[in-house]
Amino acid sequence: MIDKLLETDGQILLWIQENVRSDVLDPIVKAVTHMGDAGVIMIAAVLVLFIIPRTRRLGLLCGAALVINVLLNNVILKNAVDRTRPYEAINELHAMIGKQRDASFPSGHSSGSFCVASVIFRECRLRIGIPVLLLALSIALSRLYVGVHYPTDVLAGIITGTFYGIMTCVIYHKYISHEPSRLHR
Repeated sequence: MIDKLLETDGQILLWIQENVRSDVLDPIVKAVTHMGDAGVIMIAAVLVLFIIPRTRRLGLLCGAALVINVLLNNVILKNAVDRTRPYEAINELHAMIGKQRDASFPSGHSSGSFCVASVIFRECRLRIGIPVLLLALSIALSRLYVGVHYPTDVLAGIITGTFYGIMTCVIYHKYISHEPSRLHR
């Protein structure tokens, strides 16, 4: 079963390479994928939210979720699973960006962007939350396009990042603030 999943993962990446990549999309997707490098856009969002007094609590929640994500996914999970990058395992696959320094599973770009986006989605109005989630999804999908993650890496990153973001909010509202979430729907 796992062998079939791994084979399907590779086939999806080769299909993207052959049928989706284009001279028009390539620079756009590369720019989107680089937004997640070293968590730059997530860290910048946390800092901006923290600096503004009105959004300081949101910045703290996003920052806490991001720290949990880095510890659990990037430090523990990536090293425990130690999955080889797809461009190193699939001869026909050509990565569009440079060699990545860490393991493939789970996608750190996906988990980082989704942990912050899930906090913002949960704590803010939909007109703010939905575009932030769409940006996170764009970053996650860009990792497939550029050939540096398997689909299961990205899916695991989305699931774990979302879980860490939501749980950070739940724990904060239940045990720290004792007030319900500010869900403005």
